[in-house]
Amino acid sequence: MNAFNQHPDQAFRAHDLHELLEMPTDEASVNITRSRLGRLTRQGFLTQPGRGRYQKRT
Repeated sequence: MNAFNQHPDQAFRAHDLHELLEMPTDEASVNITRSRLGRLTRQGFLTQPGRGRYQKRT
């Protein structure tokens, strides 16, 4: 959530978040992040302005 708080107007892809946060970019790690981003979207913390893109809800 820190990346979204620091860049509230920017939409991120899961892979972009991994690069920004210097996390592993292997497929399994990115898929786990996609799952978590989906959960945050369903809970109302994030929105999906496009397919595979996530942004902080304003």
